[in-house]
This record gives sequence, structure tokens and C-alpha cells, in this order.
Amino acid sequence: METLYLALVVILFLLAISDLIVGVSNDAVNFLNSAVGAKAAQLKTILAVAALGVLIGATFSSGMMEVARKGIFNPQYFYFSEIIILFLAVMITDVILLDAFNTFGLPTSTTVSIVFELLGAAVAIALIKVYTDPNALPLYEYINSAKALAIISGILLSVVIAFSAGMIIQYLSRALFSFDYEKRLNYFGAPWGGLAIAAITYFMLIKGAKGASFMTESVQDYIAHHTGTIMIASLIGSTAILWILNRFTRFDILQFIVLVGTFALAMAFAGNDLVNFIGVPLAGFNSYEIYVDSGGAPDGLLMSGLAGKVPTPTLLLLLAGVVMVVTLWTSKKARSVVKTSLDLGRQDAGDERFSSSFLSRSIVRGAITMSNYVGNILPDTVKDKLSRQFDERAFTKRAAAHGKEAPSFDMIRASVTLIVSSILIAIGTALKLPLSTTYVTFMVFMGASLADGAWGRESAVYRVTGMFSVIGGWFFTALSAFTMAFIIALIFSFGGFIAILALLVIAAFVIYRTHKYHGQRMEEQLEQDKELDEEVLTKEKITEKGIKNLSEAFEQFEALLDDTLQGLADEDLAALTKAAKKFEKLYKKTRKRRQNASRALDRLSDDDLPAGHFFILLSDYLHEMTKNVREIVVPSLNHVNNNHKPLMTNQLEELRAVNDSIKGRLHAIIDTMKDYNPEKTTEIINSLPLVIKAVRDARKKQIKRIQNKEAGTRNSTLFLNHLGEYRNLALFSNRILKIYEDMIINGEKEEEEEALPKVEKTISPGT
Repeated sequence: METLYLALVVILFLLAISDLIVGVSNDAVNFLNSAVGAKAAQLKTILAVAALGVLIGATFSSGMMEVARKGIFNPQYFYFSEIIILFLAVMITDVILLDAFNTFGLPTSTTVSIVFELLGAAVAIALIKVYTDPNALPLYEYINSAKALAIISGILLSVVIAFSAGMIIQYLSRALFSFDYEKRLNYFGAPWGGLAIAAITYFMLIKGAKGASFMTESVQDYIAHHTGTIMIASLIGSTAILWILNRFTRFDILQFIVLVGTFALAMAFAGNDLVNFIGVPLAGFNSYEIYVDSGGAPDGLLMSGLAGKVPTPTLLLLLAGVVMVVTLWTSKKARSVVKTSLDLGRQDAGDERFSSSFLSRSIVRGAITMSNYVGNILPDTVKDKLSRQFDERAFTKRAAAHGKEAPSFDMIRASVTLIVSSILIAIGTALKLPLSTTYVTFMVFMGASLADGAWGRESAVYRVTGMFSVIGGWFFTALSAFTMAFIIALIFSFGGFIAILALLVIAAFVIYRTHKYHGQRMEEQLEQDKELDEEVLTKEKITEKGIKNLSEAFEQFEALLDDTLQGLADEDLAALTKAAKKFEKLYKKTRKRRQNASRALDRLSDDDLPAGHFFILLSDYLHEMTKNVREIVVPSLNHVNNNHKPLMTNQLEELRAVNDSIKGRLHAIIDTMKDYNPEKTTEIINSLPLVIKAVRDARKKQIKRIQNKEAGTRNSTLFLNHLGEYRNLALFSNRILKIYEDMIINGEKEEEEEALPKVEKTISPGT
């Protein structure tokens, strides 16, 4: 029996390694987003600073390990066999849950996940005891519910306080420094840096020294009784040193603040959150030691020994820190989570990941109304002064000079985010408030972004939706963690060792699938990021790229249309579903290209601007054609999925004839754009009426079928819809060839005034 439980403890530690990897991948956003977003240094430098903080912080986490042993439940009322099952359920749930959040690039709280997993598993085991053991205690005796309630209140408290503090401090900081802050740093840089270093020092002392495994009680007492003196000395000393360095060297004060702040938050993360990953396995190992030493039966030995204080070896903490550091350097999922945070806080508007919602639109509309009201009250001189301080042109100019290496925001905001986060976490720790590192840093970052004008009219509704999506994910973490751990603990209790092995296999398969899915997403993202990556673009390069994009899209159009018509003819739901999934990838790609097309203009000379204009219009028309294809693929899928009557043979033949005509046009357009032939171009443009006539003739035939009661309403709607979309495809393809001839071949600087192709409206049956 000892061998069996030893194997389970080994499994716990293997899960701990997996948990460290997925946990660091998610929590890295807490300490990386400011430095990475502001481009404070090379990524390798930022990672090295963060890695050092993680490694040192790991040794500061010994005092936090008590949470896993006795913070959520009362171990003295559980038997050893029950405790091991409880811990296994927690670890499997944590690995699966955090990996899922990482895969979709959403930051969540590892603290909340581990607390509610412990709570869910403990409730499950306790309920079994209550209903199977006549001598069992009431349920509330087994559970420390006050801790869970404190965590929930901490979510709300963290959100409100951190967001408000970040917004206010960033607004005042920007009003002091403006976006053109270089000159003002000569006067205010040293005091600003001194205040930042003092705050970060206080943060590291309060947050770190208390739980350090190597720090003696005498040193801790000295720090506790002389905190004020240390703070004053840190403020005055760092201010003086920074003033001297700034006065006589080219020392970058803001860069130094950001890197030190990154180190401090990384240290705090490791010191506070390491328990979330290895606390449970360590508690399992301690339980096994108690079981072996006692020699008692596993289902008769109460775990009273876990209620005491058990020190954690520093070497073990360092090994865990090494795993975290390696993950930090190698994890692609960590970069995905960081990207989500940066997308919500970047200074410029662009491709927004999240869509708008009623709540976000209402909040933004209310904020605009309030802003206008306050603006009407303020004197004109104050408004003019603030307008100059919040003028983003200085940042935009610097960002344009960096090209694709441009920062998402400047160093002022990065330093504010780090300083305010550090202070709030230190205050929360000193007051023993259940503040989460994730909640504080993310909400400070969001508040600072709002105050800095990053949430402009172009992006505000999308950023607010994104923020609420992340906050909602925090609450979902609590609910799903509790539920999953509860269910898995029940399965383990009744299924035994076989159930444990089965769920381990399932967990491994789930992680493999999410890893594969994330890899595919990363490849797609990498392919999109390669668009327009050349430092210098010319007319020839951008024309070549445009034709290449067009050729790839047309090939996929043809395949999708052929597959859709065949699936419609065969009533093959699986084939139509597959076509719809392929279309979604194509649609995302063309939409992304359309949104990023204007970047081409930034690196083109004035003589080549018509080519840039062509590229923008081409991306626009191509996106519209993609939507036309969607209106053929999706209705066909819905028609078959809803078991409507199939299209008649003559209808399918007419659609295939039009489809073949469109395919021929697309091939001819690509050929003539690759090897321009004016006669061929004229022939293609002039052949458009033939396609329109074919569509019109098919429509007339359908109208006759409707009049003769040969076709039903659903049948007619689908058929006429397809004809209309084929017509629109022909019109847009003609327009693409026309702008190519006008703007690339003839080199016209302005597009001739000509309206976009009129979108065909579907004719209802009986018209």
C-alpha cells in the first residue's frame, strides 16, 4: 500500500511541474507587460531581469505554503487516503484549467484557481464523509469558508481600487510630464525616480522579507521596526544618485525604473504565487511522511500533522524557481497572454481582438457625455493646457521612427503601472487584504490606459469589452475550478486508482490538443505578422504582394464554391461544415489584411503612393468578395442542416454554369495581372455583361418555376441568393482589374470617381 501512495505522490510532483509551466505562462503577463509594451530594453534583457526576480522570489515563498495545507479546509478531520485524493483532484484540475486559459491568451488568477479547487475537492470529500459516516461532523466543520469569501471580496476590491488608482495616478503623471517628456525629466526625473525606487523598495521588503526561507527572525524584526528609516533613506539616496547620473551621464531614469519594477513584480509573483503550483504537492508529500512515520492505516489516519507549521527546504524552492525561469524563456503561450494585455492597452487603435457589446457601448457613451459636461465647466485656459499635455503627436512621431519595433505605449505609463501596482500590493499585504497580483497589475494597467487616452473613440468600446471579458474570466475561473475539482474528487473517491489513471490520460490528451491548437494559432498569427514586414516597400514589391494575396484568395474561393455546390447537390452536411470551417480561416485572414493594409503607406515614397492606394482598395474589395462567398457557403450549410428540400437538377446545373463562368474570370484576371496584356484586360472587362446576362437568365427561369409552383419558398430564396452573390463576385472582380490598370499600369495618382459595385439584393420569391 505504501508503494501505491508513493506513486500517487510522485504523480503529484509530476503534475506540479506541468502546473508550474502552465501557471508561469499565464502569470508572466503580470510583470512583463509594462517593460515589453514600452520596449524598455531588448526582450532577452527583460526576460533576464524577470528571471532573476522569479528565482529570488521563489526563496521568499516558504511562508505561503501553509495555504495549501490548512488555509481552505481543516486537515485534522480528513484521513490520509482522502487527503491524497483531494490533492490529486486539485492538481489535475489546475493543469487543465490554466492550460485552457493560456491557449486562448486570457490572463486569469492562479490564486483564485487553486483556492477554489481546494474548496471544491474538499467539499466533495466532506460530503461523502457526511453521507457515509454516521459519526461525521457537520459540513461546515470541514471547510474554512471564510478564506474563499475573502478571495471573492478581494476580486471586487482589487478591481475597483487598482483601476481607480491607475487611472488617477496616470492622469496626474501625464499632466506633469506630457507625451513630450524628455525636457521635463531633467527637472522632475530624479525625484520621480527616487519616489519609484522607494516605493519598490517598500514593496520588496513588505512583500518579500516576511516569507523568505533564508531570512532570520532578527533581520525580519529589524526591517519591521525600521521600515520608515529605510524608506526615507531609500527616497533621499536614490533621488540624489539619479540626479547625479542624469546630470553628468546619459543615464535613462525611466528605463531603470521600469526594469527595477519588473524585477520587483517578478519577485512578488514567485514569492506569492509559487504556493499555487507546488504547495499542494508539498502538502501531499508531508502527508505521506506522516503516514509512513505513523504506520497507521491510510483510511484511519487523521492528518492532524498538517495543521502545524512545516518549513519548506530552500533548495526545493530554488528548483521550482528554475522550472519557472526556463518556462519564462521558452513558453509561447506566455507571449500570447502578454499580447492580449498589450492589445487592450496599446496607445494606437487598430485590429481589435474583442467586439463591442451593449454594456461597453453604454459605458463609453456615458463616459463621453460626462467628459463633455466636465469640459464645458473647465476654463478655456485649463482645457488648452491639458490638451497640450495630452497631445499624442510626440509619441506617434517616435513610434513612427521605430517602425514595426514601435512600443505599444511610452515609458511614463510603464513606470506608473509598475509603481502603482507595487504600492497597492505592498499596502494590501501589510493590511492583510486578499489582493491578487493578477487583478492589481491588470486593472492598474487598464486604468492607466484609459487615463492616457489609449481608449479613444476608435477603440474604446472594444477595449472595454475586452476588459470585462478578462474580469468575467476571473469569476469563471472560480466557478469552473470549484466545479471541476468537485466532480473529479467524486470520480476519484468512487473509481479508485483506475479512475485516477484514466483521468491522467484524459488530461494529457487535452493538454496535447490545446498545445496543437495553440501552435496552429501561432502559425497563423506569425503568417499574418509577416505581411508588409519589409523595411522599405516599393511599387513593385507591394504590387507583387497584392497580386499574391489575390491569387491565394481566388484559389480558395474556387475550392470553397466547388465544395459548397457539391455538398449542396449531395446534401452532404459534413462536407458543408468542413467548407464553413475553411471559410472562417479565410475570412479572418482577409479581414486582417484589410485592417493592416494602410500600414503600406507608411513606408512608401510619394511616387509610389498610387501603388499603396491600389493595395488598400484591393484589400477592401477582396474582403467584400470574401463576404460574398460567405453568403453562399453559410446559407447552403443552413439549408441542408435544416433538412429543407434539395435544389433541383436544373437549378444545380444553372448554378454550376455561373460558377464555372466566375472561376474562368478569376483565373483570367490573375493571369493578366501577372503578365499584363491590354487586349486581354479589355476582353475580360467587356465580358462582364455576359456573366450578368447568365445570372439574369437563370433568375428569369427561377421566377417561372415559382409561378408554376415547381419551387418552394426555401428553395427559391437559396437559389436567388446564390445568383445575387455570384453577380457581386463578378462586379468586384471587374473592379479589381480596373483599378490595377488605372493605378498600377497607367500610374494614376487618384482613382477615377466611380462608385463601388452595387451589392445585389436578394429577390424574394414571387417578385
